[in-house]
Amino acid sequence: MAEPKGQESPDTYAQDVYRRLRGAWLKVLHRRAPQVAQSLSGGEAGWDEARYSDHLQASTIWFHLQQIMEENLAIRTSRLSEQEGAPGEDGFLRALTDCPEDQRATMVSLLAEGRLSVGPTITAHPTEAKRVSVMEIHRRIYRTLVLFETMRWSPREIERLEETLEMEIDLLWLTGELRMERPSLESEVDWGLQFYRTSLFDAIPRLFERYHDAVTEVLGPPTRDHCCIRFHSWIGGDRDGNPNVTAGVTRMALDRSHEMIVEKYLQALDRVIPRLSISEKIVAVPRAHRDALAGIVETRSTDPDRCAARNPNEIFRQAATAIRQCLAAGDYRDVSAFLADLRSVEAALESVGAVQMARQLVRPLRWQAATFGFRAHTLDIRQNSDVVTRTLEAVWNALDAAPEPLSADWSARLRREVGQAGLKALDRGKLGDEAAELMALLHLIREVHDGPDPEAIGPFILSMTRSADDLLAVLLLARYAGFGAERLSLKVVPLFETIEDLRAAPAILRDVLSIPLAARSMKDRTGRLEIMLGYSDSNKDGGFLCSSWSLDRAQRAITRAIAAFGARPVFFHGRGGSVSRGGAPTARAIAAQPRGTLTGTLRLTEQGEVVTAKYANTGTAAAQLELLASSVLRHSTGPAFETVDPEADDVMETLSSLSQTTYQTLLRHPGFLSYFNEASPVNELALLKIGSRPARRFGAASLSDLRAIPRVFAWTQNRQMISSWYGFGQALQDFRAIRGPEGEGALSRVMQDLPLFRLCVDEVEKSLMLVRLDVAELYAGLVEDRAAAEAVFGLIRAEHRRSVEAIESLTGTPLGSRFRNAAARIAQHDSALRSAHEAQVRLLQRVRAEDGNRHRIQLMQTMNCISAGLGWTG
Repeated sequence: MAEPKGQESPDTYAQDVYRRLRGAWLKVLHRRAPQVAQSLSGGEAGWDEARYSDHLQASTIWFHLQQIMEENLAIRTSRLSEQEGAPGEDGFLRALTDCPEDQRATMVSLLAEGRLSVGPTITAHPTEAKRVSVMEIHRRIYRTLVLFETMRWSPREIERLEETLEMEIDLLWLTGELRMERPSLESEVDWGLQFYRTSLFDAIPRLFERYHDAVTEVLGPPTRDHCCIRFHSWIGGDRDGNPNVTAGVTRMALDRSHEMIVEKYLQALDRVIPRLSISEKIVAVPRAHRDALAGIVETRSTDPDRCAARNPNEIFRQAATAIRQCLAAGDYRDVSAFLADLRSVEAALESVGAVQMARQLVRPLRWQAATFGFRAHTLDIRQNSDVVTRTLEAVWNALDAAPEPLSADWSARLRREVGQAGLKALDRGKLGDEAAELMALLHLIREVHDGPDPEAIGPFILSMTRSADDLLAVLLLARYAGFGAERLSLKVVPLFETIEDLRAAPAILRDVLSIPLAARSMKDRTGRLEIMLGYSDSNKDGGFLCSSWSLDRAQRAITRAIAAFGARPVFFHGRGGSVSRGGAPTARAIAAQPRGTLTGTLRLTEQGEVVTAKYANTGTAAAQLELLASSVLRHSTGPAFETVDPEADDVMETLSSLSQTTYQTLLRHPGFLSYFNEASPVNELALLKIGSRPARRFGAASLSDLRAIPRVFAWTQNRQMISSWYGFGQALQDFRAIRGPEGEGALSRVMQDLPLFRLCVDEVEKSLMLVRLDVAELYAGLVEDRAAAEAVFGLIRAEHRRSVEAIESLTGTPLGSRFRNAAARIAQHDSALRSAHEAQVRLLQRVRAEDGNRHRIQLMQTMNCISAGLGWTG
């Protein structure tokens, strides 16, 4: 827990922040855990077993305080850079100014037509271990640090701010990091909405302002306001593997989203209305604009006469009050009417020369309404293809008799009925619980699509899509739920997850798009077709390098396949926070996408602790959203199809195959599953109450049982991280042995010319920096079958050596030397993490040997502490 080295900003601000946080934290320790504070002061190594809980809580809090400090320093550095006139490394202005001249027309067209659209999707996957109350304390600490940036405080006021820091850290200690009860679905929904309440709502005007200013500076004033961010969520809509998510839960999530965003609008109007005290006795409002404002008062107010009488001669305040009354009463027929009224007020202010009032008071609210509508986000629906198949079988059996599922007769009936004008009436009372629930969901979707805000519910994402029939089954069930036969408003999105499914995806899409109803319904009116790509299961099948290449190749093949049907892809990337679940720096991950697959649109999941890291605070949220949108803009102006580099494709295909072989060899080792289950806390993960899904043991009895989140969690907690690097070293070694000197030259060229390979190399290197074989050996000692443990750990240790050698040979530098800040951060946390790992191993031994719960709370604390120290649970 030493002072950070190599990360200071040029001035003394970083050291001041560190001193204040460290000092406040130590004061709390001296008060709450004096023995721990004393051991830190004395530089004692290791932890006293009798005080594990205090040590773990102290370390977890300090890890989080350091993350808050780094976020504060990053935003401050960006602000200082902007003050000096720099456009920023990644942002709208840099994307526009760097655009090559031969691509300028494409970029101008993309912006003018409003085709830039990025969809961050908030999910409640169990990778975020922080409670909402803890997140709120963190946010207050961050805001207190921001207050220190001003120079206006007196010494006494600074002392009060330092006391506030100490108070909040003390509250962290007294609140506790761990959930004692599994969160309900209602609390998960509120967790997701909290980001809109505290940061995202206020971040949108900042984003719009930067976009508007950048376009104006480079291209001239924009001809239209462009909403380039469309938020989505899975919380309350994702029922894949969670039977607790019912149609009733989805309705609850929709209602809470609507109520929260309307409340934010009302609060904004409450701030605006008193400031629109413009008297018509002082300034005359042009007739057309006054008539528009009077029309708002007449049609929107719940009591027009009283509204006018309360603020006589103040038509602007009257109109804003009427808008508020209409909004509070729920009388707007749709969000376009709300936007039109805001535009009328804004235009009227400009007409009397109150341009700054229009820009500062009304325009931000209009931008927020254009982004959020009458919901905070669009709620996606996700369900597994197996559930859909069973539901269709139940529907057909309720009507007459279903063919054998997935048989030729099944496919024939499905393809015949999906476009049939008239279908038999379905009595939902004859269905079993599972089928009735899915049909109730489809009825709810239709109801929302027919309501005032059709975008409140988004696409139906079909996980484990294996065939065109899987997709057609959803469309047919929608037909039975009352959707029309010409064009369904329900958009069905295939999710391709495994290596095998990624390879089959182009053929599946060609098949489904050959069905007229499917083609009309799955494409939007501009020809865009959304396809979701899974990173976790493809990684499970083939390892990191094979998964990365399979996803790249699938995107290129899909883009070409659907082009024949007049469709353009919108790829939805199901990424997680860790490398093995697709995590990577935003700008570089987007830059590494195949050229031609980005056409101004992109969606991606923001999962677990990634949501907190990016969107907990307004400044960081605005910066992250600009980075995301500007990166998509920057890389959407190239050729429609990527020029194939045969050498690069050959190298990547060979490396992918070699790495998959090595990875699969490990997974198929007879002792691997027992090693996986025993050399990590994977089975005990159910103790850490970080999701609403039903409690279960996460260990594996077979390879097919290896679920993505607990799998990565396991390798993260035991510091082996194999899912993010294993197979890389052997692949490079075998490639060089097969290709000789010519292969060495090809590797150098691919390293220089292919962004995807460079990204893979960087992410493998950063993952290897986190591996600690001495710690991993402690966990290997937990495996009862010693022969299996030594064999499997021997494979891991040997491949680790090969992978480090491969990275160093490719980069020409020692491991970690290219990422000095990351290396410094790891070194800072190393001692405390080592103690946490040692404690976890001892506690695992005790928990597994006992029947009671005596050590389980402490074991949960170790999981939380290690996750905080590494920055993610997996």
